[in-house]
Amino acid sequence: MYLEKLRLDGKTAIVTGGSRGIGKETALALSEAGANVTVASRKLPALKEVVAEIEQKGGRGHAAAAHAGNLKALENLVKETVDKFGSVDILVNNAAINPKFGPVEDVDEALFNKMIDVNLKAYLFLSKMVLGYMEKAEGGSIVNVASIEAFSPSFGTGVYNITKASVVMLTKVLAKEWASKNIRVNTIAPGLIRTHFSEMLWSTEEILKIYLEHCPMGRVGEASEVATLVLFLASEASSYTTGAVLTADGGYLI
Repeated sequence: MYLEKLRLDGKTAIVTGGSRGIGKETALALSEAGANVTVASRKLPALKEVVAEIEQKGGRGHAAAAHAGNLKALENLVKETVDKFGSVDILVNNAAINPKFGPVEDVDEALFNKMIDVNLKAYLFLSKMVLGYMEKAEGGSIVNVASIEAFSPSFGTGVYNITKASVVMLTKVLAKEWASKNIRVNTIAPGLIRTHFSEMLWSTEEILKIYLEHCPMGRVGEASEVATLVLFLASEASSYTTGAVLTADGGYLI
C-alpha cells in the first residue's frame, strides 16, 4: 500500500535543467517510478543522452530544447510534452543560473534581469502554463528547486540567494492559491550537492572546508539524494503536503 503511493504510472512530468545534475537524476527517478518524462534545457544532445538512458531502462522520455529565460520556448516545451504524452501532471522547476561569483555591487542590471528571468520568472510562468492541464486532470504536483542559500546566504552568490529566497515565497503563494484545485506546490532546498553547477564550490579546498565545518554530516550531498525527495513530493506519498520546504543539506541549517 505505502510503496504504491510512490508510483507515478500514467503520469507525465516536465523537468527543467534536466540534462545533468539534480535535473537528470530527478528525471531518472520519476521515470523509474513509472512517469513519462520530458527533460528540458538549452542543449539537445545532452538531453537525448538522458532520454536514451530512460528508454534503456524501459521508460518513456522526451527531449525538448528550451531556454528557461524565454517564455515562448517554455510554451513550446509544454506543447511538445502534451503532444507527446497527452498532459502534464508533474512539473519540476529546476533550471537555474549563477554566472557570476562576487559581491552584489559587481552585478549589473543585465545580469540581474537574466538571473531573475531564469531562476524565478520561469518558475512562475511555466507553472501557469501547466495549470490548465493539471486542473483538467483534477490535480497535480509542482516541485520547485531552491537552495539553503535562500535562508543562509553565502558570499559571492548574492543575487542567486535572492532568487532562491523568492522561489520559496513563490511556492507558498501558489500552494495557498492552488490547493483548492488539488495542485500541490512544494520546494526542495539543497545544500552543497556534487554537481557540475556547484563544482567551483566543492572543488575549491578553502570553500569546501568551511562548508564541511558547518555540516553535521560532514560531507557533500549527491544529486540522487535530492531526486528521491522530488519523487516523494511528486507522488501521492506526499498527498497532504503543500507549501513545504524540504532541505537536503546534511544538517547544515541546524
